[in-house]
Amino acid sequence: MTQATEKTIKSEIERIIDLEKIGNSGIAVEISASESERAALAKRFGFLSLPALSARVSVDRRPGGQIVVEGRLRGRIVQACILSLDPVTQELDDAFRLVFAENVKEESDPESGEALLNSQGDAPEPLEGNMLDVGEIVAEQLSLTADPYPRRPGVKLEDVLPKQKGGARRSAPEPRRHPFAGLAALKDKPRRGR
Repeated sequence: MTQATEKTIKSEIERIIDLEKIGNSGIAVEISASESERAALAKRFGFLSLPALSARVSVDRRPGGQIVVEGRLRGRIVQACILSLDPVTQELDDAFRLVFAENVKEESDPESGEALLNSQGDAPEPLEGNMLDVGEIVAEQLSLTADPYPRRPGVKLEDVLPKQKGGARRSAPEPRRHPFAGLAALKDKPRRGR
C-alpha cells in the first residue's frame, strides 16, 4: 500500500490526521503502540514479536499543495534467524521523510489502465482526500527498517547444513544418466513379429 489514506484496509496502528486542520506550524503526533497494536503488526509482517514501537511524526503543509511527513521510529523486533530459526532481536532507530501532493491524479496507461511510474524517483506520492493515516506510514516504515534476512550472530550456513557421513570427505557424484537412455535400449531390441 503506497498511499497512507487507503480506506478499504484499516491499519493496525491507525492515527488519522485531518489535513484541513493543520495550521501554519504543522502538527506533531506521538505514537506509542499498544500491546494489541504491536501484536497485530508482528502478525502482519511475520515477526516473532514486536516488544516495543514508538514514533514521533510531524506533518506540515508546504507551498504548492505538498504535505511533508517527517518522523523517527524506535522499537524492538524479534524475528526468526534465516538459518537456524532462533530468535534474533533488532533494535530500531530510523528517521524517515515522505512527501505527498494533494489533488494530483496518477497518470495511467490508456490501453491497460494501469498506473504509470513517475520517472522522478523522489516525486511526491499522490494524496486523495484530506485524511492521512500517519500510523500506517509508521507501519510501512517499520517493515522497511526491519532486516529482511535476520541472522543470529556467529551462525554460518555450514552450521545448519546436514553433516555428510564419513567425515568431511565427499563421495564422488554419480555419473549422469542420459534422459533418453531407456529409449535407446528399446531401439536396439529386436521386434517381435505378429
